[in-house]
Amino acid sequence: MTISIKNDSAALQPEKFIVYGRADCHLCQQMILALEKLPEQVSLDYQVIDIDTDPELVTLYGEKIPVLVSPTKEVICYHFFKFSALDDYLGKIR
Repeated sequence: MTISIKNDSAALQPEKFIVYGRADCHLCQQMILALEKLPEQVSLDYQVIDIDTDPELVTLYGEKIPVLVSPTKEVICYHFFKFSALDDYLGKIR
């Protein structure tokens, strides 16, 4: 399986994972970089959403960013990318 990572923040697409973050967030950039470096066995499409564009997202995720959310809206991890958390999630849906 080849890795397929896309960053498309133009429109919310429910089949994609979402990274909620902010423009000038170094932890957000670290999570995105970690997603880009995933092993080839993992195929993950994601999009980045800036929470500052929506007051409801600020209320929901403000102190937790970055937050990696599954296509089913399950929070996988926040603050730091945790491969084990992603692996646990993927194990549940396989």
